[in-house]
Amino acid sequence: MSLFLLLIIVAIVLGIIGVAAHGLFYLLIIGVVVLVADLVYGATRLRRRGKRHRLLR
Repeated sequence: MSLFLLLIIVAIVLGIIGVAAHGLFYLLIIGVVVLVADLVYGATRLRRRGKRHRLLR
């Protein structure tokens, strides 16, 4: 969970720097890529954890 939150923070910081600094648009793109990769990572962990803790009746 901490890796997920760390990557979210990194993506936000890169996006802010990419927008604020003239000529560093590539940082915004990198921030968006990191954000998308982090969301995919979080979704796969959530899906995998849900299957493992299923109760049998």
